[in-house]
Amino acid sequence: MKATIYDVAREAGVSIATVSKVINEKGKISEERRREIFAIMERLQYRPSVIASALTGKHTYTLGLLIPDIANPFFAELARSVEDRGHQLGYSVIICSTDNQDDRIGQYVSMLKQKQVDGLMIGTGMTNMDLLRDISAAMPTVVLGREVPDFPAHTVVAGDFGGGGLAARHLLQLGHRRMAVLAEDETISSSRDRVRGFKQALEDSGISLPERDVLLCRHRMEDGKRVAAGLLSRVERPTAVFCCNDLLAAGALQAAKEAGIRVPEELSVVSFDNTILASVTDPPLTSVAQPIELLGAGAVDLLIKEFEQAQPAKERIELRTELIVRGSTAVANATFN
Repeated sequence: MKATIYDVAREAGVSIATVSKVINEKGKISEERRREIFAIMERLQYRPSVIASALTGKHTYTLGLLIPDIANPFFAELARSVEDRGHQLGYSVIICSTDNQDDRIGQYVSMLKQKQVDGLMIGTGMTNMDLLRDISAAMPTVVLGREVPDFPAHTVVAGDFGGGGLAARHLLQLGHRRMAVLAEDETISSSRDRVRGFKQALEDSGISLPERDVLLCRHRMEDGKRVAAGLLSRVERPTAVFCCNDLLAAGALQAAKEAGIRVPEELSVVSFDNTILASVTDPPLTSVAQPIELLGAGAVDLLIKEFEQAQPAKERIELRTELIVRGSTAVANATFN
């Protein structure tokens, strides 16, 4: 039998009216008491009627999250962190995989509007800025994991530029001088910033990275493998490759293995994200770690702050990255450098 508002009130030792006020954010009830009642609702698996809340113009206690691909370990872990934080605060999360396609984004946004979600987190790439502006005008919005210049929304990002620099300096310290980059499509701002940071660190050391050595591909493992195979077939192949996410790096490892190139003895590989994938490849990946849990929690907190306060100032939160050194990088072999 499903729990009712009466069960929640009895368990909390309060009146039904008090529970209703907590649900509809009315009355002078302390934040601590509100959280206690929400915890009881969660434990009893009580859900107030979303339809009833929507009809009265109140919160539906649902949030939307747009990500490119839930099969990508980074976005899977990010979605989990968003869900966990939402769960703590009494919110459910609707997750939509967009494949970075504007038409799919438009369809999902239309659906989320119909469901009257309280707010939306945008962690996907899109090229139609009018669509982005329409979204922000329709509901509270937080941009997650990427930069959108001159767009009036809260933003939570990792230090992509600095992370790219960490990868480059690590490889430079190992003696690598002939390097290449596998990057995502140029519409993905996070990937662009990682490449910029990598190139800047090389330039600071007097090394230039030719455009021919920055190869663009989709964010899938098979694409990383295909592009890396072409790169490694060059007469003067690189001794190190920086990949802008773990999936591309895993693909590069596969390409190297099939070409008979030993990692890290003949080729060093550095990835970005540090998802679970980075620790289970052979060899495990040296990776620039994003604070995924903090990214997701920060986005939820900013979104809730957006609709709990009257027009709060837009905030930009940038979280630090760190380099996790594993077995995919080693001192450059003079024979191949």
